[in-house]
Amino acid sequence: MRYFRAFGATALATASGLALLGTAITGTGTAQAAPTSLYAPSALVLTIGKGQRPATATIVRAVTLTCGPATAGSHPDPASACAELNSVDGDFARLTALRDGGRPCTREWNPVTVTSEGVWEGKRVRWSATYGNSCELQARTGESAVFSF
Repeated sequence: MRYFRAFGATALATASGLALLGTAITGTGTAQAAPTSLYAPSALVLTIGKGQRPATATIVRAVTLTCGPATAGSHPDPASACAELNSVDGDFARLTALRDGGRPCTREWNPVTVTSEGVWEGKRVRWSATYGNSCELQARTGESAVFSF
């Protein structure tokens, strides 16, 4: 009796395997269409947090920004932010340079950390900067659309 049970289980497993193999050989299934165009994706998560280090800062605000193939995300003005990033080739450090006529700020130490993480034109990016306080952040970013969220 044991022989027949073992044989029945083996036969069932073999039949199932052959059925799956037959499906794979005949090509039955779904195929995904090839993309119509190739592009380098650009999708980022931008954050503003309270604290000195990106890893330990308490996130106060965060947005997503997608610049390729189309502009999208939870950023309030993705088109302007993407245009600004394109103008500096995705170099966030160039966006945070001191602006002419920068506003005066107090020397209060209440650190604010800004981060960007994701993909820019197909390359992995991770950037952060810490400022002494929110006034200093505003002085550095000025009218930057990227950090206006």
